[in-house]
Amino acid sequence: MSIIEIKNLKKIYNSTSVPVHAVNGIDLEIKKGEFTAIVGPSGSGKTTLLNILGGLDSPTEGQVVVNNVDLSTLSSGELINFRLKHIGFVFQSYNLIPVMTAFENVEFIMQLQKWPKKKRHERTEQLLQAVGLGERMHNRPNKLSGGQQQRVAVARALASKPKFILADEPTANLDSKSTETLLDIMEQLNKEENITFIFSTHDQRVVKKAHRIITVEDGKIKSDEAIEKQVNQTS
Repeated sequence: MSIIEIKNLKKIYNSTSVPVHAVNGIDLEIKKGEFTAIVGPSGSGKTTLLNILGGLDSPTEGQVVVNNVDLSTLSSGELINFRLKHIGFVFQSYNLIPVMTAFENVEFIMQLQKWPKKKRHERTEQLLQAVGLGERMHNRPNKLSGGQQQRVAVARALASKPKFILADEPTANLDSKSTETLLDIMEQLNKEENITFIFSTHDQRVVKKAHRIITVEDGKIKSDEAIEKQVNQTS
């Protein structure tokens, strides 16, 4: 089942004397449960594509249908509400609220959605345990390492039970060990809960984990490759 359908997507920036075709006629489908990396050189259009998928930017032409909803038909207020309910975001800069604890950062999105307090607390604790921060949940971001902050960001992205997670260069500021831990957690959540992850990345460590690799160049899809992952079997 496709949760994202893109048809003839174009994004043209006219801020300079020569129009820039950041996205130039992309057709794409993403199915539930995919673990997909969108890759390409700087300026290829991959971050613009991700922003349009998340409703953070609007296309010049084309159609983006998410969970059977055409994003172009939504008002700005409806789009904000749609993102809140259906799309989780993980950015390279973490974007945690510094005066809030890890627990409060994760819980905040559910407060916006008016979840009952008991359910909020149960969900928040469950998610922080899942990302290995059960003992650090009452620490503020400045008391957490970069890798730990990014794990809080992943838990926050999952809090509202979104249809999919968009992760824009989520490992860019992390060391190798933190990156490995974060990717293992994401891959486990993908397998166990069938959560869809879509990455925009330069990081080969992310690419090696991906089950589908979409290469973008000059605003177009150059290749789209499904990767067979071997399952280790023990006798």
